[in-house]
Amino acid sequence: MAAIIYAGAALAEIGGCFAFWAWLRQGQSPIWLLAGIPALMIFAWLLTLAPAEHAGRAFAAYGGVYVAASLVWLWLVERRPPDPWDLAGGALVLFGAGVILFAPRG
Repeated sequence: MAAIIYAGAALAEIGGCFAFWAWLRQGQSPIWLLAGIPALMIFAWLLTLAPAEHAGRAFAAYGGVYVAASLVWLWLVERRPPDPWDLAGGALVLFGAGVILFAPRG
């Protein structure tokens, strides 16, 4: 369930942020914000569903997923394949997110 929540949050956040990027950095119409703002709201709501007792831990674990999802976005949407350093960094942060989220705590 955590994987679905974090994947959905990543898609919503990256899509929402990209709408602002397209408007401000690529000269696209402000109409892009009509999709970007609700996407960012969905992102925030999804993070409240994360299976963690504390917000900081949920956000920290999500950070790793966000980095990896951003590399997928880079590849699929922006048509720039990640280089070996991108892939190594993505693997490291995903491992770290797993440690944070699934570590046995007493």
